[in-house]
Amino acid sequence: MGQRPVKVAIVGCGLIGQKRAKALAGARLVACADTQLARAEQLARDASGCTATADWRTVVERKDVDGVIVATPHNALAEIAGAAIGAGKHVLVEKPAAKNVAELRPLVALAERANVLVRVGFNHRYHRAFRQARQIVDAGTLGPLMFLRARYGHGGRVGYEREWRAKPELSGGGELIDQGAHLIDLARWFLGDFSEVEGFAHTYFWDMPVDDNSFLLLKTARKQVAFLHASCTEWKNTFSFELYGRAGKLQIDGLGGSYGIERLAFYRMLPGMGPPETIIWEYPMGDDSWDAEMAEFLEDIRLGRQPASGLQEAVAVLEIVESIYKGSGYDHRA
Repeated sequence: MGQRPVKVAIVGCGLIGQKRAKALAGARLVACADTQLARAEQLARDASGCTATADWRTVVERKDVDGVIVATPHNALAEIAGAAIGAGKHVLVEKPAAKNVAELRPLVALAERANVLVRVGFNHRYHRAFRQARQIVDAGTLGPLMFLRARYGHGGRVGYEREWRAKPELSGGGELIDQGAHLIDLARWFLGDFSEVEGFAHTYFWDMPVDDNSFLLLKTARKQVAFLHASCTEWKNTFSFELYGRAGKLQIDGLGGSYGIERLAFYRMLPGMGPPETIIWEYPMGDDSWDAEMAEFLEDIRLGRQPASGLQEAVAVLEIVESIYKGSGYDHRA
């Protein structure tokens, strides 16, 4: 593709599709598709030379499209990503990449045969606090990692139980597959594969057939533990992620906006123990995780490099999600 801008299309022009359109990191938007044509037209108006359509199939088959961003409800993610892969396009598909593992697994082999790159949109890895935390961990400053504890939640809104996320045929599940998927991905990113999966998902408040709370206890083969809680009965939007090493602790709070200022605290253990040496970073500026993730994907394409959060990572997350759902009496496989 030389030095010319990578040409991309966006399928799904709702909130996330709009975020993606504002964070193309130098790529050029040439086509938008949405079942609600007016949304696609609105997005296309902001990009010179971009066309809008209600038919996503025409978009993924366009010869001038190098990559496709899929930002639809969960029930359409795998179908559209699969069609784009089959058409030889690189793909950025939003998490969880499918409603269930059965939909997702065939895409792994399909992408290999088509020799295209597929990135799954776990954008939380790219928040400034997590980028800094990753550097600290990779430098060995935290020492061997022992366990982590994380919470992620919001309070819903009037009518939440009637939205698409509350309909299992569209979402594949509730809070666990939604915000919980981010927590699982972040936990795997730091601790690795989990060989033991325990947990419970339940509907406490919302009148809907999907879970509004999930509680997970995940263990690696080395007995490193991730203790996770995802909730849409949090009432005050909350994000908290604590990572414990033998030489110190990292704590990330907030994601900006209604979740509060993004903040990273590093508590370094001293030789005499006691109160730790403390360094705090705050990130009051706007969230650039979408830009950083897209920039890395464009570099993946340029180098022919497998994305750090690809289909295999999404499969691993969905396997954990489905295990918890099965053990909790939910069956969203329809």
